[in-house]
Amino acid sequence: MAPVKRKLYDRLLLFSVYLQISGALSFSELFFVAEPQGVTVVRGDAVVLDCQAQGAAPITVRWLRNGLQLSESERIHRLPNGSLYLAEAESRRGDKSDEGSYQCLAQNKHGAVLSQKARLTIASISSFTSQPSSIVVTEGSVGRLACSINSNPPPIITWEFNRVTLPLSTERLTVLPGGVLQIHAVRAEDAGNYRCIATNIANRRRSVEATLTVTPALLPPPPQRPLIVAGPQNTSVALHHSAVLECLATGSPRPLISWSRADGRSIDVHHSRVLGNGNLVLSAARPQHAGVYVCRASTPGTRTHSLAHANVTVLAPPSLVEAPQSLTRPRAGTARFVCAAAGAPAPLVTWLKNGERVRPNGRVKMYNSKLVINQLTAEDDGVYQCQAESALGCVLAAARLVVVVSEDRPSAPRGLRAEAVSSTAVLLAWDRPLYNAAKVIAYSVHYMKAEGMNNEEYQVVIGNDTTRYIIDDLEPARNYTFYIVAYMPMGASCMSDPVVGKTLEDVPLRAPELSLTSRSPTDIAVSWAPLPAKLSRGRITALRLAFRSGAEPTPTTLELPGGRGQHLLTDLRPDTTYLLRITAATGAGWGEPSAWTSHRTPKASSAKVPLAPLLTVDPLNCTTLSLSWSLAPGHSVRVLGYRVYYHEESRPEGPALLLRPSDSRHTIGGLDPRKKYHVKILAFNALGDGYHADRTVSTPGCVSVRDRLVPPPPPPHHLHAQTNSSSRMFLHWARPAFTSRTLNYTVRCHAHGLKNASLVLYLEEKLLVQDLEPNTRYEFAIRLHLDQLSSPWSPVVYQSTFPEAPTQPPSQVKVSLVQDSTALVSWRLPARDQLGVTHYTILYASRKAWAAGQWQVLQRDGDSMALLERLQPGQVYLVKVSASNQMGDGPFSPPVELALGPDTGSHHAHGPPHNPVPSEGFLALNQTPLTAVLVGVCVALLCIMSAIIIACRGQSSERTGGGLGGGLGGGLGGAGVRRSEAQAGEEEVVMPMMSGDHFIDAKGGTDLMINSLGPVKPLPEEKRKKKWAFFRRDQKNVEEIQPGGRCPTTRGPQPCATRWSCPPRRGPGPQGPCLDTEGSSGSEGSQDTGDSGRYSHDGTEMAVLCSGLRSRPASLSTEESGGSEVSREELEEQELEEPELEEQEEEKLCHSGLKIRVTAEISCHQYQQTQNGSQPALSLCV
Repeated sequence: MAPVKRKLYDRLLLFSVYLQISGALSFSELFFVAEPQGVTVVRGDAVVLDCQAQGAAPITVRWLRNGLQLSESERIHRLPNGSLYLAEAESRRGDKSDEGSYQCLAQNKHGAVLSQKARLTIASISSFTSQPSSIVVTEGSVGRLACSINSNPPPIITWEFNRVTLPLSTERLTVLPGGVLQIHAVRAEDAGNYRCIATNIANRRRSVEATLTVTPALLPPPPQRPLIVAGPQNTSVALHHSAVLECLATGSPRPLISWSRADGRSIDVHHSRVLGNGNLVLSAARPQHAGVYVCRASTPGTRTHSLAHANVTVLAPPSLVEAPQSLTRPRAGTARFVCAAAGAPAPLVTWLKNGERVRPNGRVKMYNSKLVINQLTAEDDGVYQCQAESALGCVLAAARLVVVVSEDRPSAPRGLRAEAVSSTAVLLAWDRPLYNAAKVIAYSVHYMKAEGMNNEEYQVVIGNDTTRYIIDDLEPARNYTFYIVAYMPMGASCMSDPVVGKTLEDVPLRAPELSLTSRSPTDIAVSWAPLPAKLSRGRITALRLAFRSGAEPTPTTLELPGGRGQHLLTDLRPDTTYLLRITAATGAGWGEPSAWTSHRTPKASSAKVPLAPLLTVDPLNCTTLSLSWSLAPGHSVRVLGYRVYYHEESRPEGPALLLRPSDSRHTIGGLDPRKKYHVKILAFNALGDGYHADRTVSTPGCVSVRDRLVPPPPPPHHLHAQTNSSSRMFLHWARPAFTSRTLNYTVRCHAHGLKNASLVLYLEEKLLVQDLEPNTRYEFAIRLHLDQLSSPWSPVVYQSTFPEAPTQPPSQVKVSLVQDSTALVSWRLPARDQLGVTHYTILYASRKAWAAGQWQVLQRDGDSMALLERLQPGQVYLVKVSASNQMGDGPFSPPVELALGPDTGSHHAHGPPHNPVPSEGFLALNQTPLTAVLVGVCVALLCIMSAIIIACRGQSSERTGGGLGGGLGGGLGGAGVRRSEAQAGEEEVVMPMMSGDHFIDAKGGTDLMINSLGPVKPLPEEKRKKKWAFFRRDQKNVEEIQPGGRCPTTRGPQPCATRWSCPPRRGPGPQGPCLDTEGSSGSEGSQDTGDSGRYSHDGTEMAVLCSGLRSRPASLSTEESGGSEVSREELEEQELEEPELEEQEEEKLCHSGLKIRVTAEISCHQYQQTQNGSQPALSLCV
C-alpha cells in the first residue's frame, strides 16, 4: 500500500509543476500603455483623456464615469486608439455635468482590466468666504490682514494699497499664499485702504476694502514681552507640495522669531526656508517632515519668550508595496492573492474581477488585503485587480488566475437530500457520481447559512465508503445551504446541485429585555425588542408578562401574543416600586423567564418635573454600551441636566453620572462580556428629579477564533501620537484595508506607569485627546470592533505632553542684606510647578525707579537664590521673582521691600554699626545643588580630624603621664577619675553662648552673625569687607595660630598651646576649654541651612573665633578641673597688650547659653582666670 501512495504523491507533484509551467507560458497579458490623468480645464475647452491597452487581440475599450458606463454622443465619443474626446467641457448641475472620475475598461478573451481613476474638474472660483477687516495698529507694531476664498485650481492672491498693487515681499511687507498680508514696523504712511485680489484660470475676484489706522506710539516705547499675534495652524500637505507655517509676533523691543521641532529633531534646511520675518516654508514636503513645529518669539538679549505650536501632516498618495502575482490552480483548489498598499491616509484596498468588484461569499474571502478563493470553478478564471484608493488618488495592479479542469474527472454527486433530525443537526444523503465513480477517493461536504451576506462556508471531508453524513453543529430554526464535491487524485468534480435544509425549533434561549417608562404616576409603559434569531431559536408564538409591587407576594400574569412589542400597565399606585419580568415561547415550549426588573412610579405631586426621556441603548461591542436619548414629545419644562445610573443584574445600583442638558449621547465602557445591565436615565430641574426611563440590555460575547473559526481582525496599524500643547495630543491611525464597512475603535489612554486607563470609543481614524496633564508621558493603544469581533490591542505608542508655563509665582520670596550694597534673594516654587522650570527672572528697583517703570532685570538658571549688587544706600527696593520654562513665563510674585540705611562711611571701632533691617526675616537657602559637594568635603574633614585626634591623644598621653591631659576630657573629669575615650566623646557641656534669636551664618563661610533684626557686622578687629563665599571664592579673613602664639578672647590675648594639644593647668582654678566649632553640631545656623559650617584649614594655619564668657558654666567646677595654672602677672601683661571690648559688644556676644557637644575632636583649648581667680572665662577657638 505504501508504494501505491508514494506513486500517487509523485504524480500529483508532477501535475502541479506542469500546471505552473504551462499556465505561465500560456498567459497573454493585458495591460495599459497609457492611462487617463486628472485634469482641470476651463468651461467650454476640449478635453482628451488617454487610454491605450495592449494584449491578445481583439481588445475592446469602454469608458466609465463615476463607476457607470458612459454613453457616447456627438460631443463625447471614443477615438480609434481608445482615448476619450470631449468637444466642450460643461459644468452643469446633476448628471449633465462633465465633472467626475473617469476610467477606461479594456477587455479581451482572457478577461478585463480597469484603468486608474482620472478626475476631470471644471475651473471655478467662488466668492470670498472671509473678507479683510479694518484694524487699528500702533506705530512700530505689526499689522495683519487676511482673506480666504474657495477656488479650483488654487488662486494666486495679491494685495492692493489704495488701489495700487503691492509687491509680494519686501523688507516690511509679506504676502502669504493663503491670503495673509503682514506689515512689520508699521509707519504712519502705511495707513490707508487695503484689499486682496484672487485670480485663477477661471476668473478674478476682488474683496472689500479694509482700512488700516495707525496711532502714534509712546516715546520711549514701554517694554512689552513678546506676543504671538498669529501662530501656525495644524495643516496637511500633500507629498512633494509646499506648506507655509505663519508666525507673526509683536513686542518691545522687536522679538526674534525662531523655529524648532517638538521631538528635538533638526529642521531640514535643504527643504525649508523663512518667508518674510519669521514664517516657515516647507518645500517639497516628505514623510520625514511630518511632526509638531514650535514657533518661538524671544526678546533680544533675554530669555523672555512666547511659544506657538502646530502639527504638520504629510499626505502621501497610494502606492503598492506588494502586487498580486498571476496563478494557475486546478479545479476545486484554492487561489490566494496578496496585495499590500501604503499611503497617508491609509488607502482602502478593494478587489476587482474583470473590472467588476468582487463580492465576498462562502467561497470568496478577503483577509487583511488578501483575496482567498476556495473550491475554484471554471467561472473563477479571469483577471483580478487590486485597487488601492484614497482621497489623493488611485493605483491598481492586475494578476491572472487560470483554473485547469481535468477531462477524466468524475461527474458531480447526485440526488443530495437534507433532513432535519433535531434543532442542531441535519442528515445529508446523496448518490455516487454517474461517471468515473470508481476514481473517487473522498467526498467534501460544504455548508453555510442560507440567509445573509458574507456567510462563512464550512467544509468536512469524509471517505468514499459512505454517502450519508450528519452535521450536528448548526443553529436552531435556521436555513442552511449544502453541496457535495467528489475528489480524485488528479482533481475534483463539479459541485453537486445545492440543497437548502432547515433545523428544528427550540425553546428561546432567553427572554426579551424590558424597557420601562412612566408617563404618569399611575402607569408603566413596558416595551421590549424582538429577540434575534440566534436567541429566539424559532418563531415567538406567545409572551407572558408578570408584575407585582414590592409588598405583594403573588404576581399578576398577562398572556400576550408573540408579535407584540409593548404593553401599558395602568391603575397603579404612585410612588411605589413594582417588579416586572417576561417569558417568551416558541412551538417547542416556554423558555426561561427574565430576571425581575424594578421600576418606581413617580410621586403624584411631580407634575412640573421633566418627563422621562426617550432612551435607546445599543451594545457597540462586548464591553461597551451606547446611550442616546431625546426629550419626550410635548415636553415644555426646562431641564438642568441628566442623571444616568447603570449596574449589572443582581448587583446594587452605582452612583449617578451627571450630564449636561445639551448632551444627548453617552458611552459606557469597561463592562463585562455576556452580562445583563440595567440602565436608567432621568432629567432634573430646580423642582427635583423627573420621571426616569429604564432599559435592560445584554453585552454580547467577545467572539473568539474558536467561536467563529476565523481569525480576529488585525489591530489598527500606524498609530501616531503628536503633541499639540501641554494638555492635548492628536492621534491618528490607518484604516484597515480588509473591509470598507463602518468600524468602531476603542482608544486606551493613560499616563505611563499607571494601571487605570481611560477608554474612549471613536468612529473615525483620528482623535484629539484633551484634558491631559502637562509634562506627562502617556501611552496609547487602539483596537477595532467589527461584527462583535474585537481585534487585539495595537502596539503601545508613547508620547509626552509639553510642560505648561508656570501658573503660580515663586513662593517664600525672602530678601536679606549681606553687605552694605549687596542683598540676597531666595525663593521656592510650589511642588507642582517645579517640573520644567528653566530659569528665574528677578526684577528689582528702588521706589523712585519703580514709579518710573525702570526695573532692573536679573536671570538665574535653575538656582533658587541670587545676589543683588550695587544697591544704593538710603533707598527702599522692591523685588519680585517669576519662573519660566520652554513654554513661557509665569506670573511675578508680590513685591518684597528691602530698606537700606544711610551710608555711614567707615564704622567706629567700638560699638556695632547700624544695619538695615530686611523685611522678610531669616535667610532661606537652597542646599540641593551643594549636597554632593558637602558630602565629599565632610568625608575628607572626618578623615583629617581622625588623624588629628589620634596625634593629639598620643601627645597628650606623653605630657600628662597617662592622664586625660590635652583633651577636653581631662578638663571635665573629676580629680583622680579616669574616663574612657567613648565617654569623653559623648560629654556635653552647657555654655552661655548666644540667645535664641541669633544664629551663625555657617552656610556663607564668614563670621557674619544674623539675628531676627538683621545681620550683625564683624568685630572691629575684623572690620574688613568680606564677600559672600557662597558666590565668590575670595580668601576668608582668618586668624593664624602658631604653636606658642596667643588666642584672642574677649578680655585679651591669652597664651595658646600648639595646634594639636592644650597646655596643662598651672593652678587649682578651673579650666576653660577653647572649642573648635567644627565639632559643634548644635549651632542654629547649621540646622537652618543643613551645612556643616566648617572652615578650610591648611597645614600651617587655623581660623579661630574666640568668644569670651564672663560667667562660669555650672557644669564646670574647681574640683573637676585639672592641669596647670596661669599666674596673675601673666594675665595683667596680656591685658595690657590688647584693649578691652566695649561692654555693649560683650553683652551681645555672651547673652544666652548654648548647649554644645564637646567631643574629642577639639584641637585647641585654653584656660583663662580673672584677677580675683573666682570667675574663669571660656574661649571658643574655631
